[in-house]
Amino acid sequence: MELFRCKPTETLDARLTDDVGRLLEEMRMLPPARYHETLLRQVRQDEIARQIDAWISSPGLRAPT
Repeated sequence: MELFRCKPTETLDARLTDDVGRLLEEMRMLPPARYHETLLRQVRQDEIARQIDAWISSPGLRAPT
């Protein structure tokens, strides 16, 4: 079975930033409720993922040679 994969055109950081913006905008349109909390949790997860990605891709972390 062959898997079809496409290479993202944006960086992970850009995609996570876009997702955070979309989720926050969606939250602003909804009344506070359980779904609101779910969106807020997703925003927090995206922010943590952005921080981890920045840490992993920092120039201070290099493979041993």
